[in-house]
Amino acid sequence: MTVHPAVTVHPAVAVDPEVAVHVAVRPAVGAVVLAAGGGSRFSRIAPTPADGAGGLGPEPAAAGTPGGPASRSSSAGHKLLAPFRGRPVVAWALDAALAAGLERTWLVTGAVDLSDVVPPGVEVLHNPAWVAGQATSLAVAVGAALAAGLDALVVGLGDQPLVPAGAWRAVAAADAPIAVATYDGIRRNPVRLGRQVWEELPASGDEGARVLIRRRPDLVREVACVGDPADIDTVEDLQRWN
Repeated sequence: MTVHPAVTVHPAVAVDPEVAVHVAVRPAVGAVVLAAGGGSRFSRIAPTPADGAGGLGPEPAAAGTPGGPASRSSSAGHKLLAPFRGRPVVAWALDAALAAGLERTWLVTGAVDLSDVVPPGVEVLHNPAWVAGQATSLAVAVGAALAAGLDALVVGLGDQPLVPAGAWRAVAAADAPIAVATYDGIRRNPVRLGRQVWEELPASGDEGARVLIRRRPDLVREVACVGDPADIDTVEDLQRWN
């Protein structure tokens, strides 16, 4: 655990020890953007708001399945690298996570090389098992957080470019085992997962932490956030939000 001293005690000044204990330690929280989903094209159907809730919904693990409608452009390339307001989609998510100013910022990759768009300060974690679902990417991030001695992770997705740094900071500051961002009352990303729940996360599958949130609603706190959690999953999404 990283300890940040918040009180300087002068030898001649008496300090209430209970006060010192409460203000001297704060949790060490890291940020992770999950961007390991596969496929070379946009997915056919954008997820519903419930699907993308707080690092809980699936990244498209097979976005390039043949036979979809024309709206899935084969020439558009991987959606995370698609141009969005002058920059790749994933670059916006990375910048927001980094700007939140947390202890560490990670990007979990899998199907596509994103190294050309990773800004300084973001560490890349490769997930070789990304085909087994988003839960495996979350497990890679948890492993890095354990090694770094962190107390919590704030998790977001790489295909949500309009989630601002303020949402990451607000969720990170929540004092709860699980904290989920809400926008107009709807649960979305990012989500804060405290160290005490990491062992309860699923090891595989596309639900990420959503299964844990359903099973343990008593641990969950909602955090009202400003921003837009829209997913960029189709060519229409790209055109709508660009």
